[in-house]
Amino acid sequence: MRREEASAAAAAAAEAGTPRSPDLHDLSDDSDYAAAAAASSSHSAMRSDLVDQGSGETAKVDVVYEKERVTIHPTQYGSGRISGKLRLYLQQGSLFVSWEPNEGVDSSSSNSATMEIEKYRNLYTIKALPLSDVRFIRKHTPTFGFEYIIIVLSSGLAFPPFYFYNGGLRELFATLKKHVFIIRSDDDPNVFLVNDFQDPLQKSLSSLELPGVATVANAMSRQNSLSFTSSVDGARHGSDAKHGASSSMTEFVSKKNHSSNDPGRDLSIQVLEKFSLVTKFARDTTSSLFRENHSSSGRTYGRQQQEYVLDNRANDKYKDQQITPDKGSLLSDSMKSDKILAWGKPRGQPLSVDEWRSFLDPEGRVMDSKALREKVFYGGIDHVLRKEVWKFLLGYHEYDSTYAEREYLSVMKRTEYEAIKSQWKSISSTQAKRFTKFRERKGLIDKDVVRTDRSVPYYEGDDNQNVLVLRDILLTYSFYNFDLGYCQGMSDFLAPILYVMEDESESFWCFAILMERLGANFNRDQNGMHAQLLALSKLVELLDPQLHNYFQKNDCLNYFFCFRWVLIQFKREFSFDQIMLLWEVLWTHYWSEHFHLYLCVAILKRYRTRIIGEQMDFDTLLKFINELSGEINLDRAIQDAEALCEQAGPNGAACIPPGTPPSMPIETDGGLYVQEDEVM
Repeated sequence: MRREEASAAAAAAAEAGTPRSPDLHDLSDDSDYAAAAAASSSHSAMRSDLVDQGSGETAKVDVVYEKERVTIHPTQYGSGRISGKLRLYLQQGSLFVSWEPNEGVDSSSSNSATMEIEKYRNLYTIKALPLSDVRFIRKHTPTFGFEYIIIVLSSGLAFPPFYFYNGGLRELFATLKKHVFIIRSDDDPNVFLVNDFQDPLQKSLSSLELPGVATVANAMSRQNSLSFTSSVDGARHGSDAKHGASSSMTEFVSKKNHSSNDPGRDLSIQVLEKFSLVTKFARDTTSSLFRENHSSSGRTYGRQQQEYVLDNRANDKYKDQQITPDKGSLLSDSMKSDKILAWGKPRGQPLSVDEWRSFLDPEGRVMDSKALREKVFYGGIDHVLRKEVWKFLLGYHEYDSTYAEREYLSVMKRTEYEAIKSQWKSISSTQAKRFTKFRERKGLIDKDVVRTDRSVPYYEGDDNQNVLVLRDILLTYSFYNFDLGYCQGMSDFLAPILYVMEDESESFWCFAILMERLGANFNRDQNGMHAQLLALSKLVELLDPQLHNYFQKNDCLNYFFCFRWVLIQFKREFSFDQIMLLWEVLWTHYWSEHFHLYLCVAILKRYRTRIIGEQMDFDTLLKFINELSGEINLDRAIQDAEALCEQAGPNGAACIPPGTPPSMPIETDGGLYVQEDEVM
């Protein structure tokens, strides 16, 4: 649930609009501020230090606030955390915030978690962040547990939650009140808008809420304001607005005004928060992800498996570029094997009804699950069989189950589903008024389902009953997995499943099993996405050192330009027909559970010459990747990914840490998801 607090914070900011005057929303009406105002004067007595500014000069630093044991949780589990010191200090008339982790991990972390946590230490360090770059601070004080804040920048980036284990949150806000202009949001009393209105022009532009103004105005001050270390190459980078920032940050997109007829209005940012991008272009492109009505109007449903030409806008010298082994690759010796002569096996025909029957014994057991998965991997499944075969691929049915066992399971699961569904169906309007979490999730789901795959005949039109079923399943899932709840993007996964199953209960259970593997993609702390992007970086380093070195030199090792691919499993890159084929290929786990990462490498590798030849920076690369949507030859990409996976072998598997989605998560005593009010 902590994940949704961050989402709610960003949503509040997106809806906050122009701040009112300080007298209407001054912090003096805040109990935290009122209780701490007097104490702050003595507690935050200024300290003066001298710091090296790199030019041989020193600048006086007045520390106005300092607190130990301000802690972050870089993983989804409560066993690991990193404590540090949070400071507010004045330097040359401007207020800065810094957070530096203590040496080593907290003693509460197990040995197995220590190595995992250490890689985040430098990643999350804040050396000097000017408060003029902060858009708002979201404060949360749970009934049980520790207080925390989330700092969101003007660019839309957000740092992970900072937990105050030793208190001090009141003093923090009291100190901020003295040095910066800080007011409450109109829509959320826990959101405090921050701005350092030292520049009259910046003050005027900010009050108009013009898109991109904050980024442009603060571009110079943002340079070198943040410091983090990539866990891949260990090199320290500044958070220059040109290239990107730490993967600890999350992207939120400001809400735009839409007409009442625009189905993309009231854009939720549950998932868009996760797009950790910096520049105005990045915000614009990621905001379009869920604003295109979930219909991909340029890719009409029913289109056959046509051969897309990779980037038909490319120059001729790039059109026929092939994936070939690199001379400098770590795999150069293995490339000499006979297997590499066939660079990925050609795609075959889909699994037919007769072939499917041949896999079953008289009682309905699958006699050779590996052979079945191989057939599906290389050819897919005839659509008339998907309803039956997908249940095996997703794990709803065991391969050795009989017809009778599957029928019995279906009856039992239907009863269980109805029991879960009744939990929210029985909530009265009076109860709903006192159940904020339910109202928030229902509202978000109601907005999302009417935008999901509406170009598909199964979901198109007003008052479509299938859309209502989609909503009911998602609401039921939010009660089934209350910790994870609902995040935008989940409807993207459910829509093809419901289309295939055409059964509410079976769709729910197939979706729930899929979320066991992919739910970490939607964690507020982004741990699941961090793990996959880190693994992707290592795979590129292994399979294409030249491209890896290029990304390293151009501050692109965070691989955020691949975020959309990984987050929703290429849902935006292919037509509805094609995505069903791709997903059933991925679900076979025939070559690897993480075949989608090899698919990312294959696409990047095919375009390596163009990326390097045109010297694409982060912005250009992100635009280029987004424009590949609808242009990727799926069959060829799967072939290339297969070949890369085969050649990487154990070295490739070693690049991917255990528990990385879609591997099943590693359970702890505290469960799969850490609740926001849990005392860690």
